Formats: sequence, C-alpha cells, structure tokens
Amino acid sequence: MDWIPLISEHQLEDIRKLSSQQDQLIFKHSTRCSISSMAKNRLERAVPANVQFHFLDLIKYRSISNKIETEFDVSHESPQVLLIRDGKCIYDESHSGISMEEIEQQVNQ
Repeated sequence: MDWIPLISEHQLEDIRKLSSQQDQLIFKHSTRCSISSMAKNRLERAVPANVQFHFLDLIKYRSISNKIETEFDVSHESPQVLLIRDGKCIYDESHSGISMEEIEQQVNQ
C-alpha cells in the first residue's frame, strides 16, 4: 500500500478538496498499540483502487489528530479510520471494527 504520510495540518484542506474527486481515507495509527498494528495489517491486505490512503502517526502528530476531530466532527479514537467524501466524513470506525470490506462497501455506495 502506498500510504500518504499526514504530517501537516495544511494537508487536511487538500484532503477535503481532493475528496470531491476521489474518496480519501485517513488512518490514525498509534505506533505503541498492538490493536492499531493489527488494524493497519488488515487494511494493507486489500486496497480499493479508487481511494487515497493517508497515514497519521498519532505519537508524532497528535495536534493533527485534534484538528481532524474538529474539522470532520468525529470523536478521537485510536486506531481509527475516517472516509472523507465531498469534504465530509461519511464513515468512521475504530479498533477491531476497522475492516477493508466495510470500507469498500462505503466506497461503492
């Protein structure tokens, strides 16, 4: 999988704009959490072609996570995925609920 590192709050505006052309997924990952590592592995098994995947290291960039919470009106979880379409979060899931199958269903709606 070609993760796009999310390292700046300014990228959130780009994600919002890009989401009008292609779904954008943000994966909030804690490098200190085994559940987060398992979720990341599940995501990397199958990748839909029509989604861009952004990777946020929560340990390094907690302020970006806080901004995501505000910008997309979602409560912080870790690990967490957010699917952004037309500038809004249309789907979010956390912990063991993260599955590529569910993401694919959301993308194909």
